Amino acid sequence: MLETLKTLDLTPFILSFKLAGLTTLILFVISLPLAWYLSQSKSKAKPFLEAITALPIVLPPSVLGFYILILFAKVDLAFSFTGLVIASCFYSLPFMVQPLQGGFEGLNKNMLEASYLSGKSKLTTLLKVALPNIKPALLTALIITFAHTVGEFGVVLMIGGSIPDETKVASIAIYEMVEIMDYGTAHIYSAIMVLISFVVLLSVYVFNHTQKKIGGFH
Repeated sequence: MLETLKTLDLTPFILSFKLAGLTTLILFVISLPLAWYLSQSKSKAKPFLEAITALPIVLPPSVLGFYILILFAKVDLAFSFTGLVIASCFYSLPFMVQPLQGGFEGLNKNMLEASYLSGKSKLTTLLKVALPNIKPALLTALIITFAHTVGEFGVVLMIGGSIPDETKVASIAIYEMVEIMDYGTAHIYSAIMVLISFVVLLSVYVFNHTQKKIGGFH
């Protein structure tokens, strides 16, 4: 076990964190206006947009990965890190949008109306009034999106394959270790993933409970 630790290749984890970080950043920029629109809209098209946004949650990763692969084959993005980032944005979209939308929908409507009446634009209201008041939902969206991207396997395998130092992320590395029956390395990789997942979820719950207590004092 000690020898395995000494020779352990951490590159898959570095790639996983790089992928998750970029995906989370891109999705935050894309999802913020989308979640705000969905939370405020009374359009008949809203259920349709919500269904489209949530589709990756119920759609098998192999199905989503297949259609993205077909699309990427035409633009030479398959089996590249850039392709992985774009595919991960598709697959992790609902994990960013839904917590943000829920946070916006839970805001006090009077606070928003007061902002509009004072002359603030919708953009200013979103950034300076709404967003600072949904910290638990914001943290949940960011962390869950990051963690979900780190742990993704199906879409990543179909779009990126397993190119060392390019697309071979942690989940793929674990799969390959099991395939060659290197259970020692697979155990270590898996244990690291379990630890990361637990710490991520724990941080979300601790922060949210802390915010609730602070809110209770007010």
